[in-house]
Amino acid sequence: MQKVAVFGKPGSGKSTLSKALASASDLPLYPLDSIIYKPNGELVAREEFDTIHTDILNSDSWIIDGFGPISAFYQRLDAADTLIYIDLPYWMSYWFVTKRLLKGIIVKPEGWPEGSSAFNGTMQSYKTLKLCPKFWNQDFLDKLLKYSERKEVLIITTLSKLNQFISLQTTKSRK
Repeated sequence: MQKVAVFGKPGSGKSTLSKALASASDLPLYPLDSIIYKPNGELVAREEFDTIHTDILNSDSWIIDGFGPISAFYQRLDAADTLIYIDLPYWMSYWFVTKRLLKGIIVKPEGWPEGSSAFNGTMQSYKTLKLCPKFWNQDFLDKLLKYSERKEVLIITTLSKLNQFISLQTTKSRK
C-alpha cells in the first residue's frame, strides 16, 4: 500500500480515515480540498490543479482523500494501488455534514480550506449529496469492482466498519 485513493460522498468520513491511515503508514496525505482551493477558499485554476495533482500521482507514495474533477478522479483510481470507497447510507452523510457545520460554529473544521466559509461549504456538500445518486450507484460500483482484479479495493458500507478500520490504523500508529 503506497498509493491510496480514499473517496466517497461528502460527510462519509474520508478525512478521518485518511488521517488515521497516514499516521499509521507514514504515507504523505493530500486532502483534495487543499489542492482544489486557495487559502481564501476560492478554486485554484484548473491548470494549476492538474499540475499539482499529476505531480502527486507521479510521486512514490501518497494518500489522496476526496473526489475533485471527474477526469482527475479516474486518473487517481488508475494510479493508486489501493482504493478505499466509503459508501455509508445517505442519511448518515447528511448527519455528518450537519454535525461538521454545528461543530464549525465553534471551531473551524479540521482540514477546511483557510478563509473559506463552513456554512457555504456545508451548503455545497448538501447540493453535492443531492446529486450523488447519479454517480455513486451500481454502475460505479461495477466499474470499481473491475479494479479489484489488479489492485486492492476496500468498500466500507457501515459506520461500525469505518470505525473499526480507523481504530485499527490508530492502533498501528501507536506501535
